[in-house]
Amino acid sequence: MARAPVLLEMEPLPEADRLEGFPHPRQTRRLFGHAPAERELAKALASGRIHHAWLLAGPEGVGKATLAYRFAAYALASAGERDPARELLALPEQAPAARMVRALSHPGLLVIRRPWIQKDKRFAATITIDEVRRLRAFLAHTAGGGERQGEPVQRVIIVDQADELNLSSANALLKSLEEPPPRTLFLLVTSQPGRLLPTIRSRCRMLALAPLGGGDLRQSAEQALAATEIEPPREADWPRLMHHAHGSVRRLLSLATGDGLKLVQRIDAILTNLPKVDWAAAHGLADDLAGAVNEQRFETFFDLLLDLAARIVRAAATGEGEPDEVELARRLIPEGRLASWAELWETVVREKAEAVALNLDRKSLVLETLSRLEGVSRR
Repeated sequence: MARAPVLLEMEPLPEADRLEGFPHPRQTRRLFGHAPAERELAKALASGRIHHAWLLAGPEGVGKATLAYRFAAYALASAGERDPARELLALPEQAPAARMVRALSHPGLLVIRRPWIQKDKRFAATITIDEVRRLRAFLAHTAGGGERQGEPVQRVIIVDQADELNLSSANALLKSLEEPPPRTLFLLVTSQPGRLLPTIRSRCRMLALAPLGGGDLRQSAEQALAATEIEPPREADWPRLMHHAHGSVRRLLSLATGDGLKLVQRIDAILTNLPKVDWAAAHGLADDLAGAVNEQRFETFFDLLLDLAARIVRAAATGEGEPDEVELARRLIPEGRLASWAELWETVVREKAEAVALNLDRKSLVLETLSRLEGVSRR
């Protein structure tokens, strides 16, 4: 008697551009706060002469990727799928193009991003050249089953995040940007456009997205929370969460779900006590941030620390900022020490990136970072 086949349920692979515990940006139903950008893209598409490459730039977590997928679905949809009575760039939820883009199954869509390395259980440090080489096969065929009369876009390539391209993959992408096939649209998402090759930037039309305002920020966060089984923050916590999020939905969600407000207090205490460091508390903090299970808290800690350090450096350089940051800058960064603090910021950014890429000991990184803070504030 033949044995019944065993059905294996495939577990979806992690995605580098998705905040753990929340839906991917392509699954976001509504985009808040970026109506001007939507109008500009819709107008360009309707003109029939849309620029072939767009650089969607802005701070991390403000909706750039959501806009990219939203525009990809709209551009790949047939004229009959678009409802002019609906919100800009919005398609009916069950429109074929919208459903296929959400599922990453549309034949006219290619997403290029940092790949998941299964054997190492981690993401690649950069977008590899092998990822960009997938463009060759993708551009060689006609997407969507043939030419669509009157439709200006047939293929969409989303690069998220483009500032994670290494030199080889950036040069490979540049070749396609220089000689794009007809009806092909490139959407490059970036939080740091200055890290891109000037030749890539020069071939793209820039569309800058600003941090979200209070109402849009809260509605965006509430939408993401409603799509999960995560308990929303207490009403009393919302003002502090929004203050420290600085217009970023991603940061607000990280703060709300990873003991973020407690991390804010611990970071404030560290900087307030400088040049002294409570090393017993520092070791406890490092233990709390180490290990794979604390990935999100580790990322949130460094995000908050680096952001606050950058604002203190800015306050020292300009004399402007929130009163407590200006006061902290006066105390920690005397005249002539600004360059040392800027160098410290760059060093911590680099060492944190290396620790993540090479899977180095994270407790050591936290303690070394606090040691660097102690050293630069004592000089």
